[in-house]
Amino acid sequence: MPETSTPSRAELIEIYRIATLIKCADDRFIELIKAGQIASPYYSPRGQELIPAAISVNLLPTDTVVTTYRGIHDQLAKGIPLKPFVAEFMGKATGTCKGKGGPMHITHVASGLPVTTGVVGSGLPIANGLAWAAQLKKTRQVTVCNFGDGATNIGAFHEALNLASVWKLPVVFVCQNNRYAEHTKYELGTSSRTIADRSIAYGMPGVEVDGNDALAMWSAAKEAIARARAGAGPTLLDAQTFRFRGHLLGDDSHYIPKDEMAAAQAADPLPRLRAWLIAEGHASDAALVDIEQTNQARFEEAVRFGLDSPFPDASELGIDVLAMETLA
Repeated sequence: MPETSTPSRAELIEIYRIATLIKCADDRFIELIKAGQIASPYYSPRGQELIPAAISVNLLPTDTVVTTYRGIHDQLAKGIPLKPFVAEFMGKATGTCKGKGGPMHITHVASGLPVTTGVVGSGLPIANGLAWAAQLKKTRQVTVCNFGDGATNIGAFHEALNLASVWKLPVVFVCQNNRYAEHTKYELGTSSRTIADRSIAYGMPGVEVDGNDALAMWSAAKEAIARARAGAGPTLLDAQTFRFRGHLLGDDSHYIPKDEMAAAQAADPLPRLRAWLIAEGHASDAALVDIEQTNQARFEEAVRFGLDSPFPDASELGIDVLAMETLA
């Protein structure tokens, strides 16, 4: 196990930069959809920004991340280029998948983001495949697999954890536990006290961590990633968080008690981290304002690029659908 440590100042600032970029993207995408400039379903990660931000500073560029349809925070944290990212979200030809994947299937292999899945729980076996390939090739790459608490009741979750443990695969399973699987409160659909408890059945470490605490999340991720990279096998991280904007855009969250939502929003991790960075002398208010404004300017440039880009030509319908091979 790696020795206990704390993130450097540079890592803390990078966590804040990524987290605020995610919030900027989330706010702007919602504005664009409501204005009719994008026609798309949308699953907001608002409230969950610190989880991928804290994980990302522990990853290498060559490491891989698997995420879900609620995944813009994981995608941005892995460093996907903004212009093709936004263009893909808009279904434009200049997007990462030439506009054919859209927001629920963002892919950018060069950034280490080979899969965004639109099916609950389907990313876990795929993450095992990526980790197994790294193990066979001895590349020391680590795969991080993100999913929600609802996915832990899918058969693929249990199969993936079992196999990863048997083969000691270099994978970190990250449950972004936002307490509501679609519209179902955690306790109404899951029998175990915590998701972390489920790791016991598969002989791997299970860590319950405050996903809204940058230091705690950074520390848990660092240990799990180091363990995987050293060949010691997988870890299950149960990152406690809360989603602020419902299951998808248009969901009014009526099934969440108002006092519960109010308490979660009052403990918003972003302003809390911001205040802490200033109080501890890691950054000045002016420096953080500069980060925020730079994020906004960069993202707005990407929005303009996306809006100005063409849609795919109809001729693209039959391309990239099937591998074109000459049969002998």
